Order: sequence, then C-alpha cells, then structure tokens
Amino acid sequence: MRPPAWEQDRLYGRSQGKSLKPRQDRLIRDLLPQIAVTPENVGHMAATHTGPVWLEVGFGGGEHLASHAAQHPDTLMIGAEPFINGVAKLLTQVEGKSLTNVGVCHGDAKPVMAALPDGRLSKLFVLHPDPWPKTRHHKRRMISAPFLAHAARLLHKGGELRVSSDISDYIRWTLMHIQMHNRQSPDFDWTATAAKDWKDRPADWPGTRYEAKGVREGRPDTYLTFTRV
Repeated sequence: MRPPAWEQDRLYGRSQGKSLKPRQDRLIRDLLPQIAVTPENVGHMAATHTGPVWLEVGFGGGEHLASHAAQHPDTLMIGAEPFINGVAKLLTQVEGKSLTNVGVCHGDAKPVMAALPDGRLSKLFVLHPDPWPKTRHHKRRMISAPFLAHAARLLHKGGELRVSSDISDYIRWTLMHIQMHNRQSPDFDWTATAAKDWKDRPADWPGTRYEAKGVREGRPDTYLTFTRV
C-alpha cells in the first residue's frame, strides 16, 4: 500500500539569494535542462539506469552529491534543491568535474519521491535540513511520518537513510519519528551502537560547507544512518 500523498504540501523557505554569476546563469540556462529531473521523467530515469540510484533531498551547495557522483560513476545521483543558488553551485561542479551521472531537480523533492518506483533507491540523504526551530513551524520539517513512509517504500532491503544535523533538537526529532514509524512498521534499524558512532563522520560521508560552518560556530554534526530492514 502506497503511503498517503504529501507531495502537494507547501514548500517553505527562500528560493534565491544573491544574483547569479554569469557562469552560473549560463549553466542554469544551458546545462540544467539537459539533466533536469521532474516527477514526469524520474520514473523512466530510474527504470533505465542499470546501476544504483541515490537521492539527496536538499543538497545545499552540492559538495556532498558531487563528491559521491565522482567516486561512484555507476550510480545515478539525483539531487533536489529549491534554492537556485545551490543548484547553480552544483551545476558548476558537474561541469568542472565532467560528471555524467547527476540528475537535478530544482524544486521540491516530494513530488519526485512520490513518482519513484518502489525499492529503487540504495541510499537516501537528508543532510542539514532546515531545522524550523519554532514549535509552530515543526510541521514544516522534512523528517516526518509521511517522509519516512515514502523512504521505507523507496529504499530496498539493506538500503540506507542518512540524516545529519548540527541542531540537537532535530536529531532528537528524527530519532523520535523513526521510533514512532517503527512501532507501526519496523522498517528502519539504527546502526549506531555508541555515542562516538554518531559524532564521528563516517569515512564514506563527504563533508559540506554547512557542516564546516557548524563546527566553526561550535555546533558539531551528528550523523545518523538507518538501514532498511
């Protein structure tokens, strides 16, 4: 049974910051249409790709996604990001590193997730999501019951959901929602076994500018890995 639709929920947050540089503007105009991912084409992309498919929800500046794409050329790396400046930064890396295994959704990840076939993802990343710290805004957080239901549908057995944040309340929120989800359907196993496991970034987990900023400001990251069982 498919999870309830939540792809029509409103997308909050800003969509653009500083004006794009000439190169970035060119890449948005010329490169993005060539590798654009939409709810209409993502199913075909996932079905025809012969290797693993990974999805990053909210890729920020794209460092994590681009690093994985370079290290895993047989993997289709799909990233969704509503912030156009972040999309432009990723496109700069795609062009600079001649990456041919990247698909970019400029916009909300939820419709793309809803359109993906069951069990097609090997890894799903939610790194440094907007914490929406005010209680009245918690309903805007990406980690939610509907999100976890779709994550469980999309990840094949042994696949991984990776979540990181430098906000301790968001880590508690994530663990609480995983626990609530598993009460209804025991889909996720938390692989951390001690505090050090979630405070040390795994070797195969590329760093990001947001992580570095948090460290500078005295907010070290916490790294959570949940395995689909």
